[in-house]
Amino acid sequence: MTPGKEPSAGATPLSLPAPAKLNRLLRITGRRDDGYHDLQTLFQLLDLADTLHFSPREDGRIALSSALEDVAHDDNLVVKAARRLQAASGTRAGANIVLDKRLPMGGGLGGGSSNAATTLLGLDRLWGLALGIDRLAELGLELGADVPVFVRGHSAWAEGVGERLSPVQLEETPFVIVHPGVSVSTAAVFNHPGLTRHSLAISMRHALTGATPDTVWRNDCESSVRALYPEVDRAIVWLSQYGPAMLTGTGACVFCPLDDALADEALRNAPSEWQVFKARGCNRSPLHRTLRLD
Repeated sequence: MTPGKEPSAGATPLSLPAPAKLNRLLRITGRRDDGYHDLQTLFQLLDLADTLHFSPREDGRIALSSALEDVAHDDNLVVKAARRLQAASGTRAGANIVLDKRLPMGGGLGGGSSNAATTLLGLDRLWGLALGIDRLAELGLELGADVPVFVRGHSAWAEGVGERLSPVQLEETPFVIVHPGVSVSTAAVFNHPGLTRHSLAISMRHALTGATPDTVWRNDCESSVRALYPEVDRAIVWLSQYGPAMLTGTGACVFCPLDDALADEALRNAPSEWQVFKARGCNRSPLHRTLRLD
């Protein structure tokens, strides 16, 4: 679409997935002058997803009809992504957006970042902008460090604050994911005095060959989160009876790779007060498959 051109009233509505991710490892290699931390992480995308529904409107408004508890309409990353795309493209198009939320908020699964990425890709398609993946990833980075991995749509090795991405091929195994019903404060985790902040930087090749969860494939935030949030510690202890359980991101979700039979057993036996999911890892994003990208 040419910047400033009116949107087409006949644009076809879209329903698109916003997939979750796991941090298969998370190493904190230093603290930056701006207060952020340098990280190394391995993102694996999942077939577990929220769903966003987009339809065009001609008055330029962005109307998100699905409210999230404690998140104002204008603060939602979906709305911020849509408005950022409007500003970058010059379009006068608007959209009605409905968010079907399945991923737990604040769980470390990247739900908000993924919602923003799906909004960028979905509205780029709905409005006929054709800005391209590189430009959309740039816009995504302005919204959050995790957004570009969802825009680019591939499991990836990441460095910096998580924005320097290299696509990887990982085993597309099933996972059991547990959300133990607590909300983790990322600020509290990164300010915890016991947080490891100077892990040795490793190469992507080292991470992908011969690693074990208790050496390279570990999460440097996990011990601090377990100390601050006993329910997360309980979830890791419980899930560890089935396999190598660990935290994703700063939590609160924990996960374990399991074969289908053992994953189903874990789902049957999980405490009823927890949210428990079974999901499969995927190297190519369900969003990109739906939009037939790449």
